[in-house]
Amino acid sequence: MTYRHISRSLACQVIFSIAIIWAGQLEAQPIPPDAVAGVDTRSLKKLNVGDAASLPDLLHYSDQPLPIVSAHRGGPMVGYPENCLATFEHTLLHTYALMEVDPRLTKDGQIVLHHDARLERTTTGTGLVAQRTLAELQRLQLKDSAGHITNNSIPTLDEAIQWARGKAILVLDQKDVPIEMRVKAITERQAERHVMVIVYSFKDAKKCYELNNRIMMEVMVPNQEQLQLFDETGVSWKNVVAFVGHDPPTDPSLFDEIHKRGSLCMAGTSRNLDRQVLAGAVPSIEKLHDEYKQLLSVGVNLIETDIPTQLGPLLFEQAVVVGPASRFFATLPR
Repeated sequence: MTYRHISRSLACQVIFSIAIIWAGQLEAQPIPPDAVAGVDTRSLKKLNVGDAASLPDLLHYSDQPLPIVSAHRGGPMVGYPENCLATFEHTLLHTYALMEVDPRLTKDGQIVLHHDARLERTTTGTGLVAQRTLAELQRLQLKDSAGHITNNSIPTLDEAIQWARGKAILVLDQKDVPIEMRVKAITERQAERHVMVIVYSFKDAKKCYELNNRIMMEVMVPNQEQLQLFDETGVSWKNVVAFVGHDPPTDPSLFDEIHKRGSLCMAGTSRNLDRQVLAGAVPSIEKLHDEYKQLLSVGVNLIETDIPTQLGPLLFEQAVVVGPASRFFATLPR
């Protein structure tokens, strides 16, 4: 082999090695968020819940539709991780929303937002959330729905509550944080006007109401039998949004009875219609417009969804709010 051939071979190896290193660096490069630091907050669809207007006032049943969706885990998508402040703001660029989030306890007793018990799927970390301190967790980066690393970190519940004030409603799921701790967190931060809780038993609903009767709850009421049992708890229906299921009841009288008590009905589409959109089973969400609208026509008032940035505009692009609820929607025509 001549010197020229050796030089050419070495040059090719160097170029190939550089390409591998560059590709690896490119793959590991985090996706920068365009929210929180970069979004003009004047563009957000904020819910005006504050001193002059309470959460029960907003979420009280009337015959006027509310142009709000419930964003499951905040509305994650490519570039935007679940349970992330940047994602919440991105969602509010497209729709008014409740932000359904997942509180978890750290090793040192702090509360953070993270859905899974383990860290691998959504962060650069490993192991259990409960076996990491807050400081350890905050050194991790969040991954988006496609597994890409972003510049975002796991938020604390404190940060989320502060972010939501004057913008949106947080809905705290349970995970490993008992109702007493969630009520305490809301009460100590005087956040009853913009933070509510999900309860999975009427026992927890009663406990929440006893500890602080100003906190609103999302309560599972899937049928007439459960409705009658909830009536017996003594918890005021003004504190309740009734979750009727992911497959809405076929009995229209259930919606009527919940509405008579002044409460809204919520149903989830994250396990059915949303999946068709996310899996590409339909060319666009517009193809399912009638199916989503059908939920609203049978008595559902709020839809919990994995795709709030698509569903909100689909259902409420031309929304006009009239009556007492209009004061909550500053940017909508009246």
